[in-house]
Amino acid sequence: MSDIHNRIAASFHAQGLMATLGAKLALVADGEVHITLPFSERHSQQNGYVHAGAITSIVDSACGYAALTKAPLECDVVSAEFKINFMRPALGDHFLAIGRVQNAGKLLTVCTGEVRAFSGAGSAYKVIALMQATIANVRP
Repeated sequence: MSDIHNRIAASFHAQGLMATLGAKLALVADGEVHITLPFSERHSQQNGYVHAGAITSIVDSACGYAALTKAPLECDVVSAEFKINFMRPALGDHFLAIGRVQNAGKLLTVCTGEVRAFSGAGSAYKVIALMQATIANVRP
């Protein structure tokens, strides 16, 4: 494992919310991070869809960790702003949040994120949400 993968994995595993949701770190690459979330009725809203808060949480973290792959070693990252569009109900057996860096600056990194819903064991999916996020580099 690379140093950046170890750094992101350690941070991810320190997040209580990701553990509570049952989310898993699936991929760490330069400027891109994937996080998976299995369906659980504990994540559902009143109509049986996965709650927007759970979906937002995994894609926000995917964008933040993608930004961390580009951040200076002495910095951590926090979300400064994001907008999310939900395009269809969050229905599926499992979900994949993908965060990608679009531009990394000295203080701010702009990322895009998408959440895919999968049903069954196949590779077919539907994009259920898109995010635009600004992530700030901070010195702890």
